[in-house]
Amino acid sequence: MMSLTRRRLLHATLGAAVLPAAGAPQARPLIDVNVSLGHWPYRRLPLDEPAALAARLVALGFDEAWAGSFEGLLHRDLASVNARLAAACRPLDGLRLRAFGSVNPLLPDWAEDLRRCAIEHRMPGIRLHPNHHGYNLTHPSFAPLLHLAAEFGLIVQLVVSTEDTRTQHPLTRVADVDLRPLPDLLRQEPESRVLLLNHRPQALPPEMAGLPNLFFDIARTEGTDGVARLVSLAGPERVLFGSHAPFLIPEAALIRVEEGLLAGLPEEAADSLLFTNARRLLHA
Repeated sequence: MMSLTRRRLLHATLGAAVLPAAGAPQARPLIDVNVSLGHWPYRRLPLDEPAALAARLVALGFDEAWAGSFEGLLHRDLASVNARLAAACRPLDGLRLRAFGSVNPLLPDWAEDLRRCAIEHRMPGIRLHPNHHGYNLTHPSFAPLLHLAAEFGLIVQLVVSTEDTRTQHPLTRVADVDLRPLPDLLRQEPESRVLLLNHRPQALPPEMAGLPNLFFDIARTEGTDGVARLVSLAGPERVLFGSHAPFLIPEAALIRVEEGLLAGLPEEAADSLLFTNARRLLHA
């Protein structure tokens, strides 16, 4: 397979067609592990219709995205939210969408919601919103949730933030999730696989770098060397491409990878975070 090149990535971020030269080997498609379907509850976003989002991602070279639902933030009937998400995650214009249902451990039927995601909808994972759902990682139900998800073989996507606290609606402000309890929980549940979404790398507890069952997306990396620094901290096999689209435009995350390459990120590491690590996590 052709490794990622700076020229190919730059063409993608500029919106050019991602096509190999005549006679060249086919470039490997990309995977975005952090997109959402539905409407953001506070305003309309560009690309918030699935067909528009799919068309943009395909034009940028993606053929797969892992999708949660914005409805999962505030709706209480998560069984219906997840059923709609599963129905919406069908191939769109060449993009494969994998559904990650929402689970809230404060609700009485959270274990049944998780079971439905795994068994009825055949989802590869679930997506958690502790700050919007009103619990922290020391809540008595959180460790059992990690354990049950591991028993079902589900990836757990833990959303640290959905919107910068400075731009949130004043009536519904929520802080970033406090991740300090997570290392001990993951040591107690070594079979679990947790992928942090929308975290700020500079705020990560240092001991997280050595946890083999913890993975990171790049949606909130900052600085021209942010991706390179995250890969150096966590290891090239534990960083995945996540754009937080359509809340953020997917080109922004691609530009961060391009800046990482210019800051010394090895092309093999960039190729891993754009494809290989997601595929490995999915089939672990």
